Amino acid sequence: MYALCGIETVVVAAGVIIAFFIRFPTEAAAQHLGDLWWVLPLSVGVRIALFWVFGLYGWVWYYIGVREVLSIATAVTAGSVVLVAAAMGATLFTFPETLLAVEWLVVMALIGGERLSIRLWREHSARRTWTVWPDRKKRLLLIGAGDAAEMITRELGQRPSLGYQLAGYADDDPRKLGQKVHGVAVLGRTWEIPDLVSRHKIDEVIIAIPSASGDFMRRIVVQCQQAGVKFKTAPALREIIGGKVTFSRIREVEVEDLLRREPYLPDLNGLASYIKGSRILVTGAAGSIGSELCRQIAGLAPALLGMFDINENGLHELELEMRRQFPGLCLESIVGNIRDRDKADVLMRLHRPSIIFHAAAHKHVPMMEKNPDAAVLNNILGTKVWIDAADRHGVDRFVFVSTDKAVNPTSIMGATKRVAGMMVQCKSRESRTKYMVVRFGNVLASNGSVIPLFKKQIARGGPLTVTHPDMVRYFMTISEAARLIIQAGAMGNSGEVFVLDMGQPVRILDLARDMIRLSGMKENEDIKIEFIGVRPGEKLYEEPLTQMEGAAATKHERIFLARLDDVDKDKLCDGVDELERLARSGDAQAMKRKLKELVPSYHPNGHEC
Repeated sequence: MYALCGIETVVVAAGVIIAFFIRFPTEAAAQHLGDLWWVLPLSVGVRIALFWVFGLYGWVWYYIGVREVLSIATAVTAGSVVLVAAAMGATLFTFPETLLAVEWLVVMALIGGERLSIRLWREHSARRTWTVWPDRKKRLLLIGAGDAAEMITRELGQRPSLGYQLAGYADDDPRKLGQKVHGVAVLGRTWEIPDLVSRHKIDEVIIAIPSASGDFMRRIVVQCQQAGVKFKTAPALREIIGGKVTFSRIREVEVEDLLRREPYLPDLNGLASYIKGSRILVTGAAGSIGSELCRQIAGLAPALLGMFDINENGLHELELEMRRQFPGLCLESIVGNIRDRDKADVLMRLHRPSIIFHAAAHKHVPMMEKNPDAAVLNNILGTKVWIDAADRHGVDRFVFVSTDKAVNPTSIMGATKRVAGMMVQCKSRESRTKYMVVRFGNVLASNGSVIPLFKKQIARGGPLTVTHPDMVRYFMTISEAARLIIQAGAMGNSGEVFVLDMGQPVRILDLARDMIRLSGMKENEDIKIEFIGVRPGEKLYEEPLTQMEGAAATKHERIFLARLDDVDKDKLCDGVDELERLARSGDAQAMKRKLKELVPSYHPNGHEC
């Protein structure tokens, strides 16, 4: 840093002198030579000071790109403005302002050239190192010749120790065919991967398209497997921090990549406006959705984040993670049961939350079929405790996290979540608290989801158990689900049921086959798939909306508004009281009958919609 400052002090001084002799002929130079001794130290002092101010010495100085060139131009121009002002107001010397235009050009060329030459020298050294041991380099093919591929190419050139030799690119844009990026050619189209791998002796393929769709990723994976070549991927757009793709983040292709859809990029300013400085409480914080909600909310600078869960171990792990990642966050971890009304009241008085995200629930469909009393007491009565507490203590917003299984439910879990949503809807009519429901489908890699199960089964050597060949589900990533829940919470006025766009349904059988392929195995040869039959309470497919509810658009393209029938409050309250009595008595059939009365679309034990 200081060495560079010393070098550029000499460079700026040389630039002033060169500009002086360019501007003035030999005979005129002698006339203005006295003024040069005033201007030279002034120019050097002003420019070096402004280089510090504009952060030109805060870079790793052998990297230079467009952003750095713009910073250099801004700093040099600011220096010229100061010098022009000084020249116009000077009394000790007279100096033609036209000289400063020449001086700007010379200094800009010298400083930019000096920094560019450092980078070129380093890249030349790296390339020379590449050619010393060509047999030790893995030959690499990059899929895509866009911005991400350019970043990877640049890093490969700067870090020969990575052990790769870039053979070329494959890109489907016909305008790029035969063109070069940093001297490396676009060799062909993506459907030519097997041929390119064979012809150019490729050892590894990297998919360098962060915005690639799931269908595209699936096609590339199949072609790479046909070619018998290793393959990896750059991170998806949702994973990229600061727009940078670095080689250290290149990873194995995962099943989530094969389900990619257009990433949701939230309006962070809009989200921060209602989260920043607010006191937030998340129930079910140790669960998959609850923990991701905590991570996302923490990044929006709340005044306090309360994390509530009965899972002591999970909550402890989350707290350790959050304190590492957000050391300045005011954080409270609270262990308790959501059915404990006294505990809820104590928390309200103690922490005074203004926003509650209620994510706590029993969610495992087959397990709740066997334990309907737990589903009723936790999902319905537990939710009622927090709905009422929010009203009594003047909470501003209450966001209830629901599920697509609450639509035309066939399971105890879905029916209890539907009743809980109806209670939220009723309370919104009589309270100053803004209540809203957010409904969505399955979340990739969440606790109890099919993907972790398949991974365990593959590790054991199979078989992969699929309930039915036609079973389909909607999926989204945990991070996207959390962002959309927070976004919906910002949009609600009270009483709405927001439905998240889950994209296209995914057949579970296809998911199992994808996971077998990604594991480098073959179906039936290495891993078998076994059909075990639809379990009690399960559907062949889930519905994010019913025809009765319809879907109204909102200002957000991925959040829709369900149109719901009015709920009879007296009937609902009486029904909830009766459900509590039945749950405590353990009468499973009576609970199902009562749920059917409250939710006419509930069809117990149905396997199809």
